[in-house]
Amino acid sequence: MRQQTLRFGESWARIAPWRGGGGAAHLVVGPDAGVSSSVVLSCVERARASGYQSVLTSAVSPAESDAFVAAGFSVQERLHLLAVDLEAEPPLPKKTLERATRRDRTGVLELDAASFDAFWQLGPVGLRDALSATPTSRFRVGHQVLTHAPADEAGVPRGNERDKRVAAYGITGLAGSHGYLQRVAVHPDARRDGWGRTLVSDALGWLWRNGAHRAYVNTQLENHRALALYESFGFAILPAGLCVLGRQL
Repeated sequence: MRQQTLRFGESWARIAPWRGGGGAAHLVVGPDAGVSSSVVLSCVERARASGYQSVLTSAVSPAESDAFVAAGFSVQERLHLLAVDLEAEPPLPKKTLERATRRDRTGVLELDAASFDAFWQLGPVGLRDALSATPTSRFRVGHQVLTHAPADEAGVPRGNERDKRVAAYGITGLAGSHGYLQRVAVHPDARRDGWGRTLVSDALGWLWRNGAHRAYVNTQLENHRALALYESFGFAILPAGLCVLGRQL
């Protein structure tokens, strides 16, 4: 199913396959506080006519959720929303990150699939959305060198070979004086090796150098490891939080 964009006055909505699949549509409504439940219902009807079985929103705040709830949506997932004021230069990263290139995209998506369950995986469309969600973004990867000993047809080792894979990646967005840690992901096999701290340090340092006064990040309620990482950098949980809403068609 292809992506569709609908326009309503000064606002817009986009319908595309949910990154986790399963016949669900991903509904993103433009940042217009005046969007009504009738607009949301029009999007629902378009999704139904396109053959989707359900609709899910992006993570939204309680204030943004009213129009969706009035259109029959209910909470599917809840997220912590955390914030930190950037009052001083953050600590420098301890590991080396590189600017992501198009050749890294396959490795990034493989890492993402290994790090998150299907509901939260980005997929190609979600990755593109994360990179374009803010006027300016930063996309960095950390590489890990793997050494292995291939064998010939008789099973005799032929010496060591070295492969490089994406072990961690981060996407950071900047909009005005606010920064957003859009994605922080470390391969399960590379965890507890400092990559998470490196990604957060790099993100906050870049935001601070570019004039951001505050940074935000969200994480699943049960992701205690990520929550502890963010809190170690001074992030604090905001009371309202975020949620993903959905409804069947």
